[in-house]
Amino acid sequence: MEFFNPNSNVNFMGIRRYTVAISVILMVVSIVSLCTRGLNFGLDFTGGSLVEVTFAQPTEQHDVSLALEKAGFKGALVQRFDTKNFSIRLGPSEGGESAKQQAGDQSGVDARNTAITNRVQKALVDSGHPADVKPSVFVGPQVGKELATNGIVAVIVVLSGIMIYIAIRFEWRFAAATVLTEIHDVIITLGFFSVTGIEFDLTVLAAVLAVDGYSVNDTIVVFDRVRELFRSARKEGALEILNRAVNNTLSRTIMTSLATMLTVVALFFFGGPTLHGFSTALIVGIIVGTLSSIFFACPMLHIFGVSKQDLMPKLRDDAELARRP
Repeated sequence: MEFFNPNSNVNFMGIRRYTVAISVILMVVSIVSLCTRGLNFGLDFTGGSLVEVTFAQPTEQHDVSLALEKAGFKGALVQRFDTKNFSIRLGPSEGGESAKQQAGDQSGVDARNTAITNRVQKALVDSGHPADVKPSVFVGPQVGKELATNGIVAVIVVLSGIMIYIAIRFEWRFAAATVLTEIHDVIITLGFFSVTGIEFDLTVLAAVLAVDGYSVNDTIVVFDRVRELFRSARKEGALEILNRAVNNTLSRTIMTSLATMLTVVALFFFGGPTLHGFSTALIVGIIVGTLSSIFFACPMLHIFGVSKQDLMPKLRDDAELARRP
């Protein structure tokens, strides 16, 4: 069953200047926003206060989150252990002073924790869900500077490995275009979170890394078709080959993205507030990754000057052939 014509001949490469220009503009806007506004880091990166509550009656997680939101707690992370026991993580700004200032003043820490405990208890009582609230305690960020640095190093090593593998399997121009496409997708996805101010936590970071892998897979499928067409075509030029490769894989690219999107959209609407950031990152990343494999990856190959000669088997010279028995 075909939803898209496998022999379509849409002139994607004919608008390559416009699509690449739009991609570059989006990347510049994203970088500027990341440098000026930054990301709205969640509790996983900033640390905060931990409060444990026990309800007398079974309570829904959504009701707890709604009660805290009405009381003025922004970005509270509610984790459900069972129907009655929950943990609540609150940002470091909820107590008034910064965590760094309080670290040297134990009385300040105690006063802050007491104030937070009382506010949480009042918020739950006012919402009609009275609970036993244990005293608040300060917790540090799950992602420290050392872990963040190690993560950046790991990403650089992975990108280098991907470049080496693709350069061996295909050709160095394919490797450079693939990595540029990955960087394009990740930067625009991060830029979306920076511009919108959506909270960036560990689940969103995991989604961004998943988008990175998704983008590589989608791009390699198109590039594999490019290699096949370059080796089999006789008279077609580079632009025609690249355009035909995108058209040949268009059905697969769109159907794969749509199938993945169905699952992610279901997570967004039915996964609860905890998975909103994760599913949002995947939705944005899938859209950007799909468009980049169609409108950005092959134009990059053309800019790098890929040709039929780059992919043909290398012939041995006459002197080496003469030595063979």
